[in-house]
Amino acid sequence: MTRCDSAGEDRGSLRGAMREWWLHVGLICVPLLAVYLHVPPPRLSPALHGWHSAGGSFAFRGSSVFYRESFGAVGSSDVVILLHGFPTSSYDWNKIWEPLNQRFNRVVALDFLGFGFSDKPRPHRYSIFEQASVVEALVAHLGLSDHRVNILSHDYGDTVALELLYRSDQKRSGHLTINSLCLSNGGIFPETHYPRLLQKVLKDSSFLSPLLTRLINFPLFSRGIGEVFGPHTQPTDAEHWDMWTGVRFNDGNLVMDSILQYINQRLEHRERWVGALTSTQVPLHLIYGPLDPVNPHPQFLHLYQAVVRRSTVSVLDEHISHYPQLEDPTGFLNAYLNFINSF
Repeated sequence: MTRCDSAGEDRGSLRGAMREWWLHVGLICVPLLAVYLHVPPPRLSPALHGWHSAGGSFAFRGSSVFYRESFGAVGSSDVVILLHGFPTSSYDWNKIWEPLNQRFNRVVALDFLGFGFSDKPRPHRYSIFEQASVVEALVAHLGLSDHRVNILSHDYGDTVALELLYRSDQKRSGHLTINSLCLSNGGIFPETHYPRLLQKVLKDSSFLSPLLTRLINFPLFSRGIGEVFGPHTQPTDAEHWDMWTGVRFNDGNLVMDSILQYINQRLEHRERWVGALTSTQVPLHLIYGPLDPVNPHPQFLHLYQAVVRRSTVSVLDEHISHYPQLEDPTGFLNAYLNFINSF
């Protein structure tokens, strides 16, 4: 036997050993993966249970939508509707709920379809247009169709708010009458929006996303959420778990890839939604956490101020990032109330 033949046999044996090793790994991993894919969602914390118990639901096109409503300031007719971001829920507003109650007669928040305690149908084509219709349906359900409402939004909710603004200014059937709009840390401009790597993969890979949505676990989720909070304003372990519990409720992790198509929708409908901002006569305000890696400073802020000239702006402390209402609830609330009280 020549040296070349011997080397070829060695390589063949090595390849065979490697195939056998991977086979064993696969035989071990498959049952472990099967077990993991059936891990039940975590139980609601007392705080999250209290939030859920204080809410209600209404039917929207065959699905149940969760909302919270409370009555506050006597002698005021002002209503504020709170629109949350991705991938969390109305619970994002828990730190400023009671102070808002002291200023507004009615404070209303909902979990968008596919989020939090609302139904999460699948397969389903989630869209910003549908979520705007959910908000309109909630307003009608609560008997607020004849009221002028103030909208306070964050992240994903910003884009829903812009569709509502467009419908309001165009006087579309069933539209809200908007008294004011306050946005916060949302990807208003596709050109200054930088989604996280996992978000990009989930929205773009039809092959990987069904597997990845099942493999997302608490450590991976909490690491991703931590990246969009400031280093000095990180959520507590309990807050991480509450966010994750909201995602896992009704298997929400399995629809994240479908919901993330909103990033593509922002690009496709930029003219409609940015145009609504630039043409409206509704009072506008932006509350901005400048450490935000998703809508980074100074690119985002400079573009916003150049394009949306009628809007006032509150820039929070330099260590506040993508979730300003959770990272700096006092600063966020003061900025919002200063805006509301200015007109």
